[in-house]
Amino acid sequence: MPVQASYLFVILVWSTTPLGIVWSSETIAPTLSVLMRMSIALILAGLVVAIGNIRVPWHRRACTLYMYSALGIFGGMLLSYIAAQTVPSGVISLIFGIAPILSGLLAQKLLGEAKFTPIKVFALLLALCGLYLICAAQIQQLDLAPMGLCLVFLAVCCFSLSGVLIKRVKVAIHPMATTFGALLFVTPMFALVWWIVDGTLAIEQWQMKSVWSTVYLGVVGSLLGFLAYFHVLQKLPASTVALTTLITPGFAIALGAWLNNEVITGSLLLGAVIIISSLALFQFGEQLKWFTPQCDQAKSDR
Repeated sequence: MPVQASYLFVILVWSTTPLGIVWSSETIAPTLSVLMRMSIALILAGLVVAIGNIRVPWHRRACTLYMYSALGIFGGMLLSYIAAQTVPSGVISLIFGIAPILSGLLAQKLLGEAKFTPIKVFALLLALCGLYLICAAQIQQLDLAPMGLCLVFLAVCCFSLSGVLIKRVKVAIHPMATTFGALLFVTPMFALVWWIVDGTLAIEQWQMKSVWSTVYLGVVGSLLGFLAYFHVLQKLPASTVALTTLITPGFAIALGAWLNNEVITGSLLLGAVIIISSLALFQFGEQLKWFTPQCDQAKSDR
């Protein structure tokens, strides 16, 4: 599949995933819902690997890649599912929007990338202002628990750290092999968490909306979504991959309001505009003509 098609598919999946998480955990316990999702994806990935005769290496470097991938899946998914009990899907998507900036900060330390330029520092501060505005508005106007918002932020940290760590592993592996290896590592972790936290099925409480949402997330959100994500992550820089979060929040907010009756407040929209603007500035700010002379002057001074 061309990397462009994979990139567009990742945008589609990430736009619908927050709402799917909210729906799937409405009548199914969050720890069980995410375990079912990963189990479906693991079984299907195993079938694809077997039928397609795809080689899945198990040498040290490959296992390191699987573990780094599992870190983002486990931390990002588990915390998001728990947070979805109280946090609207649109807000989850917006907070995930700061992933490119977090990835850039982590890449400085872990990949030795250049330090932020003044415009990127300004974009970071702007994003933090937007994040604060959104969180404050959600806590005050919608009476949301601060813990849920904190869990989403921690999920973003896990996701960003995983993406940067993956770029440290120099190994050529088929994206489906990476997907299968990561799922094989992470699914038992979800099973252990479910067994410790809940350990019950309560099938009689399940509603079809939650069941079908779980199936969708398992097949499209996990198997196909992870396949496309690992594909573009191999071909593109981590910060470019994370740029998809510049596009997905708008779609996620609209879907949440349309299909799940989520409240869109003025503060939420303002915070969304600030965060999206900060991401655009972070990625493309140095290309602005009005800022280029200042950058050149700063370089000459150094």
